[in-house]
Amino acid sequence: MVERKEYLDQLWAWKDEQQIKVVTGIRRCGKSVLLEQYQQRLLANGVTPEQIISINFENLDYEPLKDYMKLYNYLKERLCADKMTYIFLDEVQEVPSFEKVVDSLYIRDHVDVYITGSNAYMLSSELATLLSGRYTEIKMLPLSFREYMAVTGMAKEEAFAEFMKTGGIPYVAVMNRTDEKIDQYLEGTYNTVIVKDIEQRQARREKEGGKRKITDIALLKTIARYLASVIGSPVSMKSITDYLTSAGRKVSQNTVSGYVEALTESFIFYPVERFDIVGKQLLKINNKFYMVDMGIRNHILPRKRYDLGFTIENIVYLELSRRGGKVNIGKYGSTEVDFVTQKEGVLTYYQVTADMTAEETFEREMRPLRSIQDNYEKIVLTLDRFSLGNYDGIKVVNVIDWLLR
Repeated sequence: MVERKEYLDQLWAWKDEQQIKVVTGIRRCGKSVLLEQYQQRLLANGVTPEQIISINFENLDYEPLKDYMKLYNYLKERLCADKMTYIFLDEVQEVPSFEKVVDSLYIRDHVDVYITGSNAYMLSSELATLLSGRYTEIKMLPLSFREYMAVTGMAKEEAFAEFMKTGGIPYVAVMNRTDEKIDQYLEGTYNTVIVKDIEQRQARREKEGGKRKITDIALLKTIARYLASVIGSPVSMKSITDYLTSAGRKVSQNTVSGYVEALTESFIFYPVERFDIVGKQLLKINNKFYMVDMGIRNHILPRKRYDLGFTIENIVYLELSRRGGKVNIGKYGSTEVDFVTQKEGVLTYYQVTADMTAEETFEREMRPLRSIQDNYEKIVLTLDRFSLGNYDGIKVVNVIDWLLR
């Protein structure tokens, strides 16, 4: 098993706190294994097996407990008297009205609850309303490059080339990799997310009434392919609608918006807002979308050309997200900065490019950073190793070295 120390430490920091710990992320990114590793850490630190109740709702053995009252009674009967009981509910969105169970457990003494889910919709509806301020979300991503390199044991240049191609889904990193096996595994992962998670999301939305329905899986996959192909470019619902119309598919912008929302709530894509650096405000139009995993992106996109720059940009976005803080696209006048991060009130500006050796590329990447008149850190991340250095306070750093910091 791949130890996800970063996420384990986050969970451990919240141990015994009166907060429900919610681990979210795309299917097969390692949430179930994370809970197992956390339970092993509990046992190693003096917690007894009787204090741990763990249920994975993808295991058919627990099918009867998908009735929320049966689940609650099952858990209530197994609570330890006068000492902490640790409850783990994996893929809990499989249980209709699970939030009632979680809420009832929350108000009990000596109960520490951990849940996982593969769809953000579960946090945008009843659970968020019921448990406002009473849960902590830990957003889990596939393997970072550092983790991927540690697991595969490859040299860093070789590992990065493989990471860009196959992505960071944990099982892909540990399997005996061939192109055919990787493709089959990623196809199964992608189809499970597209069909199963969105089907569950649909069932929950229908209870609320008046919500847009996701009924056309072919349209959903077409929109996913389009978003995967325009990573690093500003996107609007109108531009997606226009693309579909030009391809002979007439849909409304409202329909497109509902399908894009389904893709982001299933953690396949992450929308990133633009930030006006001068006005210090978010701009609500023309977001960019980045994909959760390069292996899945390479699986669903037809192989027409190799867009190295956008691949690196996507990997950098995911790494910035792992490192915490808010990540936005920067707008400064008529120029754009690839990423602006805000963490504890401190801004950092990033440009990302495959190669800085051409003079015109060097000037293009440096120009937006030079124009920003403040003292926050400014960094250009590049794959080449010839242009590295400090240029009037702007650092040019090799992206592989940066990922391993």
